[in-house]
Amino acid sequence: MNVIGLGTQDDSGQARDFVERGGTYSFPMYWDETFESWEVFGIRSQPAAAMLSPDGDVLAGWLGGFDEAEVLRLADQYSS
Repeated sequence: MNVIGLGTQDDSGQARDFVERGGTYSFPMYWDETFESWEVFGIRSQPAAAMLSPDGDVLAGWLGGFDEAEVLRLADQYSS
């Protein structure tokens, strides 16, 4: 499983500062200044998360917090 972060608000410098202040991110962060990613994934607010299949299909999406157990269950389900 690959995890990425996707910043869209403010600007890329502020996104980098946020990641550096958090200090807990062990995944690559990308920047989308166009907000096209919000349209693709149906995101209306932050925080948000989406789980994609290896083919790029959206398997699940969350607005706000999400249950870690559900994420792990889905990851296990789609990795076999």
